[in-house]
Amino acid sequence: MSFKLNFFYVFVVFLLPFTVMAQDVSITGTVKDTDQNPVYFANALLLSAKDSTAIKGTSTNEQGFFELKNVQEEDYLIKISFIGFKDYTEFVSVSSKDISLGDITLEENNEALDEVNIVVNKPTIKKEADKLVFGVENTALSEGSLLQVVKSTPGVLVLDGQISVKGSAPTVYINNRKVQLSKDELLQLLEGSSANSIKTVEVITNPSASYDAESGVVLNILMSKNLVTGYRGSVFANYTQGVFPRYNAGMTNYFKTDKVNLFANYSYTDDKINRDNDDGVYYLDTNGQVDEFWKSSVNRNTWSKSHNLNFNIDFLLNEANTLSVSSNMLWTPYYKYNIDNNTNVYNANKVFQSRFEAANMANDDKYNLGFDLDYVHQFTKGSFALNGHYTIYDYNRFQESLSNYYDQNNNFIEPTAFNTDANQETQIITSQLDYKLPINDTSYFDAGMKFSNVQTNSDVTRYDYDFNTNQEILDVTNSSTFDYNENVFAAYSNIKKEWEKWRLHAGIRMEQTSLEGISLTNNQTDKQDYFDWFPNVSLTYQAGEVLSFYANYKRSIERPNYKDLNPFTFYLNDYTLVVGNPNLMPTYKDHYVVGSTVSPFLTLEAYYIHKNDNIFEIPIQNNQSNEITYSPINIEKSIEFGFDVISYFNVTDAWFVYAVTSFYNTYDKTATVNGIIEAKKWSNYSVLSNDFTFLEDQSLTANLTFIYISSNVQGFMDVAGRLESEISVSKTILNKKAVISLSAADLFNLGDFDTTTNYLNQRSYYNTNLDNRYIKLGFRYKFGNTKLQTNERQIDIKERERIKERD
Repeated sequence: MSFKLNFFYVFVVFLLPFTVMAQDVSITGTVKDTDQNPVYFANALLLSAKDSTAIKGTSTNEQGFFELKNVQEEDYLIKISFIGFKDYTEFVSVSSKDISLGDITLEENNEALDEVNIVVNKPTIKKEADKLVFGVENTALSEGSLLQVVKSTPGVLVLDGQISVKGSAPTVYINNRKVQLSKDELLQLLEGSSANSIKTVEVITNPSASYDAESGVVLNILMSKNLVTGYRGSVFANYTQGVFPRYNAGMTNYFKTDKVNLFANYSYTDDKINRDNDDGVYYLDTNGQVDEFWKSSVNRNTWSKSHNLNFNIDFLLNEANTLSVSSNMLWTPYYKYNIDNNTNVYNANKVFQSRFEAANMANDDKYNLGFDLDYVHQFTKGSFALNGHYTIYDYNRFQESLSNYYDQNNNFIEPTAFNTDANQETQIITSQLDYKLPINDTSYFDAGMKFSNVQTNSDVTRYDYDFNTNQEILDVTNSSTFDYNENVFAAYSNIKKEWEKWRLHAGIRMEQTSLEGISLTNNQTDKQDYFDWFPNVSLTYQAGEVLSFYANYKRSIERPNYKDLNPFTFYLNDYTLVVGNPNLMPTYKDHYVVGSTVSPFLTLEAYYIHKNDNIFEIPIQNNQSNEITYSPINIEKSIEFGFDVISYFNVTDAWFVYAVTSFYNTYDKTATVNGIIEAKKWSNYSVLSNDFTFLEDQSLTANLTFIYISSNVQGFMDVAGRLESEISVSKTILNKKAVISLSAADLFNLGDFDTTTNYLNQRSYYNTNLDNRYIKLGFRYKFGNTKLQTNERQIDIKERERIKERD
């Protein structure tokens, strides 16, 4: 470990640059119309004279005055623009003296004044070897929320409150910075954030080595660069009617000066979510014959009230140096989880024997606070970035459970009751540095290092209620304390090289992981210490103007969530338990892809995925104690292979279609004390998404999407097929300052599913009725300088993603 620390210090000292102060040269001017009236809020952009690249920008004040500060010596173009006027462009050569352009007169654009045309672009799709780029800038999609754009992104599914790409959860980034939230918190952030500054969404199926080894698939949301000074913001509110009503509202603010760039977003969510299950368990005797059949009806309701605040402040020290402070804070002061269960017990001949009722109520209070400090230095060629991150997460749950038992004549027998008090505190500290160097026009190199430390302390105390004495009795067996400590040291390098027809991206990442889990009550310590290499490569051959062939390979890792390693037991009732597994090993994944872009609207792709020690949470029934335990386990081998047909095209100017169908085979195998378990099945996944624009100004848009998932295998369980459907309509109003939207989901009521377990001595099923059929009404209003663009982003701290509570 001392060698690693010494290497880290040497690396920092070697790469830490000096701060090069830019000369304080400014360009000023005053913008007026032909009547010599000042033009307020005109855009003044500084462009490179070489290639017209935007360098910086500002806007005029009430006197029409503007000032571009800290301009380096170079040749530029000054571009002044304002709606209703012709653009003004002037060449300037900056040396060591300030430049005053004096009065600048803008001429009216009569054609534009006669008829104002609102230009709305169509979404664009660009398929590359290692990613798909979905362009939404200045499209109708950018008028909604981030979540609406993510739902419309080809290849991305949002089902049952989870985001997935080809069946796996992607790592979500905004402006190349990781969004470090649980799945529920992430959806709240996306729903509460405006999309009108999104440039593109990248679905990166083969992330480079600069991403953490756990990033098997990356969803990167890129914002347009903020050039113009000023303030703008938006407010929104949504009402959703499912089984119960849901609400969320929020406000987004952007502010920029020459030295400071600020983004701040707040949202509030008030939800009540329903879920119904019909479950059945066949308990077997020692000969494998049915001994008892337990049939349950379960209703689950979840109430939550949460506040989400995130901000990012960039301090532009000079042209070469930027310091940023950002934070993502979530506070959920009210979270109630209620389960009502009625279970009937039958004998082997399905004759009623007895029943019990169980009511389980849990109350949670939690907060998740993350803070980041970033420093970026731009060299003449290349850049250096340093990041420090700290997260504090605190979670408390108080649970009460009451069960009443009845005999075969439905006469009351006896009650049982208990309560638990569970607490978890997690702290995450990371530091990361990255160095990027363009070698020439066709070659690129980058390298970096990262260190992360995770510490979590958990405890649970259970009390059983004695109805004879009306006293609570400490249950030592089901009370425990668990401490977890994890250290990961990583280093990486990437190289990119392009030739006339070939393109190569290759990288290697090294990660050393040391972790320790201590169960103080059981006096048990579990340690893991492993070192691994994670290569990735992408090779493309451009055979023609459109025709291309590509091949990818990536090795990645999936570490267990902290809650999966925690050995605590959470009781849904006396006979249904959820238990962690401190002996879980990480999952290693090898992913191979070959494909071809056949035409501008057709891509063919085949893939093969091999996983060792894949992690699944599966039900394990004890035929002697009649208990069902949901626990994560490592599966020895998981293999998936298949082929995809991807197409996207415009049927008409107002109708855009994205369609994909994927046929794939899943194979899982593992050894247990009772024998070998195997499961294999061919399945299909298909998506048909239709985007429509209406009216002459294209201010009315609609989307109709169908998602079909056939019967498939997940962790040796057979999951029946389902059809998801959603329609949404939005209309811009009030001179495009406001958007109203209406959407409906699960149009045909085919989004629920059945799950069956049938192997060795395991026989069970459950039917899940989700609260996924709803109607949603939304409104968003923009104010301030609505032409501004944003600096919104989040920070890359992979460790925060594994902070999750047990469901």
